[in-house]
Amino acid sequence: MVKRKKEKDPRLKKIIIYAATIILSIVYLVVGRNIAMNGFPQLESYGNNPMQVKITEIVSDNHSAEDRIIIFKALVTKGEMKGETITCNQEIDYNYYPVQEPVEKGDRVLVFANTYTEGIDWTMLEYVRSDKIIWLAAAFFLAILIFGKIKGVNTLIALAFTCLAVFAVFVPSILSGQNIYIWAIVTCVYIIVMTMLVINGASKKSFAAGMGCFFGVLMAGLLTILMNELMSMTGMLNEDSLFLNMAQSEHHIDLLGIIFASITIGAMGAVMDVAMDISSALSELRNNMPDIDGRQLIRSGFNIGRDVMGTMANTLVLAYIGSSLTTTLLLVSYNYTMIELMNMELIIFELLQALAGSIGIMLAIPLTSLICAAIYPKRSAK
Repeated sequence: MVKRKKEKDPRLKKIIIYAATIILSIVYLVVGRNIAMNGFPQLESYGNNPMQVKITEIVSDNHSAEDRIIIFKALVTKGEMKGETITCNQEIDYNYYPVQEPVEKGDRVLVFANTYTEGIDWTMLEYVRSDKIIWLAAAFFLAILIFGKIKGVNTLIALAFTCLAVFAVFVPSILSGQNIYIWAIVTCVYIIVMTMLVINGASKKSFAAGMGCFFGVLMAGLLTILMNELMSMTGMLNEDSLFLNMAQSEHHIDLLGIIFASITIGAMGAVMDVAMDISSALSELRNNMPDIDGRQLIRSGFNIGRDVMGTMANTLVLAYIGSSLTTTLLLVSYNYTMIELMNMELIIFELLQALAGSIGIMLAIPLTSLICAAIYPKRSAK
């Protein structure tokens, strides 16, 4: 009886911690959002309030060398007018880029109220693309569930909480004019702790990975603050930064704080991955080689870290290059010199992201290895 009770206790403990993590995460999201929304500005709507329709008939197609106007009938599929048939047009201006693809029967598009063309009630805005990406997202979730099983379910839960923490709490806090640095750190700490507990439970492996990740991300953030000061950064990277600064008339947006948050949150995923790789590998090493001492464990962690570090640093650099490729091509096409390019704030920001994140990874490796050597118990060969 006693033996059976001991076997159940670890599972019960895991369930309690798992449930507590879910409940506390919900509490954090609710309370955090209420705090973040304090002082949230009344935002103006710049949208066209579009309506989703399905094209049933092409009425006419008139085109010239400069433009093309397609008039079509469509069935409203969503909204108050659902089920009604309306007349719409698509205006394609060949002098304006990007040039829209001409519509065809069966296409699903978004239309908005037409106030300037007599006899036409609605004008096409965009193709409906969200339904296609939803299918791809569904395939992604299904693959996680098939290959990950219960870990896959936990991965999706952690991913949902992560997205909510960023978009429902962190973003409103910025627009409310609150301290970006504090909220960025709070968001990172929450995501690290929640992810470790939901996916791997409360274990020494999770603790080592979490601590290594936290200190790696913290170092990336400190380097960002230092380099912002040394390089006289303004945070005005592109038109998006300018428009953001202009849109928020009620609250001043700290653009340097945006850089700090972008780098810390962006680097957190890669650093967490490396820290967990090392922590998990050393845990398996200790379990399968009970007599291995602390020095050998640290040395193994360093060797594993070197292999992981190369590919993960590449991942960071390639991710940032890919995200800014269009901008880089635009700058190069205007024949900027290499000296100009390498001193532009936008290019420097991308380099700072890659370098600060990579340094965070390199620091997470020895820290995680040292913590593992300190907390993983040494077992006898028997």
